[in-house]
Order: sequence, then structure tokens, then C-alpha cells
Amino acid sequence: MTRSPSWLILGGVMEYLILAVVIAVVAVAAISGLVISGRKKKRLPPPPPSSPTVTAPPAEPHVGEEAETPREEPRRTIEEVDLPGAEAQAATAEAPAPEVPPIEVPEPSAGRLVRLRARLSRSQNTLGKGLLTLLSREHLDDETWEEVEDTLLTADVGVAPTQELVERLRERVKVLGTRTPDELRGLLREELLHLIGTDADRSVHTESGVGANGGEKPGVVMVVGVNGTGKTTTTGKLARVLVADGKSVVLGAADTFRAAAADQLQTWGERVGARTVRGPEAGDPASVAFDAVKEGIAESADVVLIDTAGRLHTKTGLMDELGKVKRVVEKHGAVDEVLLVLDATTGQNGLVQARVFAEVVDITGIVLTKLDGTAKGGIVVAVQRELNVPVKLVGLGEGADDLAPFEPEAFVDALIGG
Repeated sequence: MTRSPSWLILGGVMEYLILAVVIAVVAVAAISGLVISGRKKKRLPPPPPSSPTVTAPPAEPHVGEEAETPREEPRRTIEEVDLPGAEAQAATAEAPAPEVPPIEVPEPSAGRLVRLRARLSRSQNTLGKGLLTLLSREHLDDETWEEVEDTLLTADVGVAPTQELVERLRERVKVLGTRTPDELRGLLREELLHLIGTDADRSVHTESGVGANGGEKPGVVMVVGVNGTGKTTTTGKLARVLVADGKSVVLGAADTFRAAAADQLQTWGERVGARTVRGPEAGDPASVAFDAVKEGIAESADVVLIDTAGRLHTKTGLMDELGKVKRVVEKHGAVDEVLLVLDATTGQNGLVQARVFAEVVDITGIVLTKLDGTAKGGIVVAVQRELNVPVKLVGLGEGADDLAPFEPEAFVDALIGG
């Protein structure tokens, strides 16, 4: 039977629709298979590793949490777990506080210069050996005696003392006639001792006395001098000398113009158990000195040492300040000692300083520092003649116990090697 064209067109359309449906069904089935396959793959266990896996240890517990432990072990609280470093922490917590360094016991001051004689003689032998060499010449003519004078002047003995010593030596050598080395050494020793003086009172007066209000007051010592002479260090070392002699000491840090002075003095005091009274930086030095003596009275201390300002001696303001400090301190009672600290290496410049300070305060004694570092030991003679006050202490090094009471015999023996 012959079909019409319209029927043929309709049949073709139906075939296309059926083919499209079949293709869609096949596509859906394929997609579903892929999804199912992917899910099955996810459920499969992972393949065994080719090498063993290292398992990290459980995290360390923190304070306030429970420690993670295997299930077969009972759980422990944090108090039962040994934390890494716990022993070290406990040891630190239980460790005692650092001990305060014990107070030092200085060596006795008696005979200290004799013990330091070797140090002194090393720097002073130039004077003694030079004089002995000249005096040992067979003929002592005018030229030789001029050399003797030059040797003494170079050692800072001073013009007047040098002329006096040379005249006495010339007379005694002429009378002596023969001059053996021992005779010359004995002669020179006697004349140097005569020049230095052996009858002067060289003790540092620190005895307690009666205060302005009628009560007992400690001995009061003012230490003066320009910066750079070792004034503050000398004050600290003097505290050690006094403590070694059995005295209790209060320190007054009245050098308020130098920032480190109070700290330096306090360190010296702490080493020997001496209390330090200090004030604000650039504060009133006289006020600090007054409070130091007041504290010494309250504590029944034996001695109060006052370290004063030491700016350039050419500054009138400083000199006025020193006078004020002394007047204010004297409201408590008399000042027992005013010690002038001089650097032995400065020679004649030290004499200039001595004159200026002596005009402001009544100097009662001299402290010569750095005497071990100079061959000019004649400054001992010159400064005593200049001020008419004795050398009471000498510094012979940087050590804490290198400040020694001055002993003329030990000093001269160090000069001439006797």
C-alpha cells in the first residue's frame, strides 16, 4: 500500500524522537554508574603503606586540662602527670634568694705602710739612689752639690727645703770625712727625717665629742679636694681604715654635683657595712652634710665622713660652697678633721690647690694619692711646708686597702732602700 507524503514525514519524526529518548536513557545510566562507582571507591579502605608511618606523640597537656592517655590506662589529673621541666620549675621556685655578700673585714691599718713599702720603693728609688750615688763620689765639689740640688728639686721637694737639706748635708759630710755606703745612707736618712718631721701628730682625729646641744656627737671628718685627685675613693678607703680599727662609720655623699659620686661612695660603704646618707642630684651639699651628721648622732656612730664637691678649685662658687658646708655642719658641733686630698703626680700644681683650699677651710691634714705612681716623693716635704700641716695618709695603689697612715720612717726607708 502506498503511503502518502505526510505519513512519511510523521514516521520520520517519530523515529527521531525514539532515538533521542534512547540516547538520553543511555546517558543517564552512564552518569549513574560513574557516581555509584565513585562512592564505592570512597568506601574502600586505603591501600597498605609501603613504609611504616611514624605516629606523633600525643600533645603535652596544659595546666587545667586532663592528659590524653591510651584508653586502656586510667585517666590522670594534671597533678599526677610529670610535666616536662616541672622539676626545674620546682627547683627554681624552691631555690633560696641570692645571698647578700658578706661584709668585708679590712686588714688592720697599723703597719700598713710597712707592708706596702715594696710598692712605694719601686717608684721612689730614683730619689734615694740618685742622692746616694752623688754623695758617694770621691770629690764633692760645687758641681756635685748642684746636681744634688737638681735631684731634690726634680723630686718636688721644693726650693727652700732643698736649700736647707743641701746646706746640712754639706756640713755633715765635711765633718764626717770618710764616707762608707752605710754611713752615707744613715746620714741621708737622718736628714730626710729631719726635713719631713717625726714629731707631728699624724693621727686622724675621729674621737666623739660634745655636740652643740650638749649631747654626744660622733667625730666629723670633711674630705675636700678637686675632682680627679681620688677624693671620693679616698673617703671610701678611709671608711675601711676606720672600720678596720673597730669604729662604726656613717658616710655623707655631699658631692651632689657629680652624678656618680653618691653611687660610688655608697658602694664603698656597703662593702664594710657603713650607711650612706645622700640627697637628690644637684641638691644642696650642705643639707646632705647636715643630715649625715644628724644620722650619725641618731645611730650613735663613732665617725661621720663627709665627701664634698670637688669641681675646679678656680671656681669661686665651689669655695663658697665648701665654707657653707663646714658652717652648717658646725651647727651640730665642731668639725674634727678637714683632710685635703692631693694627687702626688701633679707636683707644684698640687701646691696651688692646697693654697686655695686652705684659704676657705682650715686644713688639718693632707692625703697624698697616687704616691706609688710617681718618683716625686718630695711633694711630702713641700706640701707640709706650704700649709704647715702634716701628711696623714698616703694612697699607694688601686686596691681597697692601699690607703695607709703616713709613717715618716717607713717612707724614708723606702726612699733610700734602707
